[in-house]
Amino acid sequence: MAQDKPIIVVAVGGNALLQRGELMSYENQANNIDIASKALAELSENYRVVVVHGNGPQVGLLALQNLAYTDAPPYPLDVLGAETQGMIGYMMARSLKKYLKNGHVSTVVTQIAVDQSDPAFDAPNKFIGPVYDKETAQEKSAQYGWDIKPDGDYWRRVVPSPFPQGIIEIDSIRTLLDAGHTVICCGGGGCPVVEKEGEMTGVEAVIDKDFSAATLAKQLNAQHLLILTDGDYVCVDWGKPTEQPLYDVTVEQVQQYSFAAGSMAPKVEACCDFAAYTKGAGATGIGHIGSLHKTAEIMANRSGTHIHG
Repeated sequence: MAQDKPIIVVAVGGNALLQRGELMSYENQANNIDIASKALAELSENYRVVVVHGNGPQVGLLALQNLAYTDAPPYPLDVLGAETQGMIGYMMARSLKKYLKNGHVSTVVTQIAVDQSDPAFDAPNKFIGPVYDKETAQEKSAQYGWDIKPDGDYWRRVVPSPFPQGIIEIDSIRTLLDAGHTVICCGGGGCPVVEKEGEMTGVEAVIDKDFSAATLAKQLNAQHLLILTDGDYVCVDWGKPTEQPLYDVTVEQVQQYSFAAGSMAPKVEACCDFAAYTKGAGATGIGHIGSLHKTAEIMANRSGTHIHG
């Protein structure tokens, strides 16, 4: 019975599906999705799997294509987010079906409630789109009115990233899980919406997929939140001679350290939020962070960082 398996929410970064500096082509994205799908399919043997994916490179690419056609006004970010959910969800579902024994995969275009007064709307910090050198980024900022920030050795566009308050389609996701489907949802963090005069209205923002995955895991009463990235472990002093990987840690222990904003920090914060919430609810939920290429090893406790409440 599908209901007998524990639930695992897995977050796969948009940069894992279109890697930094890689040509943003359909073929490259399809190849990367196929790699991710093989790893995700292995989990279905022991878990009910819910997949959340990022969309930073993809939504930025759509926004650029959107601006290129000047005979119609550009579409807002929440609509572009829905487009990336459909695009990546379609490609991922098709790939997953090759590797899953039961073959039941459903993609849910998901709305996420956010607070209209969230301070994030006044402080854009979510990277989207391709990377640029500083001069090119400044030119595009002047041309399109973008906010830009340094991203490692490069520069990228940044947009508001409000905190998710709740998953609008949670009942549909739960029903599909109980029916034995692998569910792809909250893509790109979901489409951000606010309630106005009794109706849900989209807003110009991109929600961090790690925070949406944690919110989803809490609402589903999941046992595991797994965030897949390009590193084997969360490391203290990453990139320095004093670098130290973390293995099994408590929320209190990991919160003593600082991590890079916009990269590892939201992953750690999301896992801490999930683990602490489940502990407060009298359950035992664990947050895991590790390499996309070592998914099975992470869940067997042979790799990755594991955060307990």
